[in-house]
Amino acid sequence: MNEHTHPHSVPESGKRLAIVILLNFIITAAEVVGGIISGSLSLLSDALHNFSDGIAVIIAWIAIRLSIRPRSERHTFGLKRAQVLAAVVNAAALIAISMYLFVEAWQRFYDPQAIGGVIMTSVATIGLTANVIGTWLLHRGSKQNMNLKAAYLHLFSDAISSIGVILGGLAITFWNLYWIDPVLTILIGLYVLKESLTILWRSLHMFMLAAPEELSLSEVREAILSVPGVVGIHHIHLWEVAEDDVHFEAHIEVPDQPLHDAEIIRHAIEKTLHDLFEIQHVTLQIEPVNGECATAALP
Repeated sequence: MNEHTHPHSVPESGKRLAIVILLNFIITAAEVVGGIISGSLSLLSDALHNFSDGIAVIIAWIAIRLSIRPRSERHTFGLKRAQVLAAVVNAAALIAISMYLFVEAWQRFYDPQAIGGVIMTSVATIGLTANVIGTWLLHRGSKQNMNLKAAYLHLFSDAISSIGVILGGLAITFWNLYWIDPVLTILIGLYVLKESLTILWRSLHMFMLAAPEELSLSEVREAILSVPGVVGIHHIHLWEVAEDDVHFEAHIEVPDQPLHDAEIIRHAIEKTLHDLFEIQHVTLQIEPVNGECATAALP
């Protein structure tokens, strides 16, 4: 049944993502204009947050498109790591912009400026409405796809920050609390900085072919050693090509035995890695305990 439903789910997700991307960039443009007119730095920082959400959704869309493209002789892993490169560039840019907003907010503390609270509140309300629509569009797909789930969480968090800007605009309108604008800017900037550093750290780990943080290599080793017939394991490599695309390779030591029995052990190891750790790309070389290869490298 999955073979019939999967091809239809990708175009459907693509349409929803296209709408969400358009909404995010419309919000970004509106908040930039509104922030300049009203003088609200927090509105401009929320525009940054919305822009980052738009980029995150684009990355999710790229990931979906690349996931259905076949591998080639030139790109034997496909183009999955393109999303990792995009994440590094996106995160680095957001970190730089966040630092700039911190400097601007600090200066506003010492030199407060009049801010149009009504414009600030109105534009943030438009942003909140669009973010709610975006989260609704991605909610169903987020249950089935990790990239869509990440985009969904981005939009959900941005809806919360829009609420903060609205409350800040109301405080400025009714009580002239202009200091709340740089405070909101710093809070939103800290959130964007935290998320950006997390993305950058994870992406750089992927570039360095690090093992996934959620997997313990010692637990993987123990699980393989528990498979009947396995007496040793060495030359272990565990790495991520892209998000949710984990690869594993190792040399497995078994008692000297016929090739058919070695194949049974290989299949048992593959099933163990799949069932316990969701590792689907496994390359094993089966060796007898005397050190001579019993089989060639098995994909």
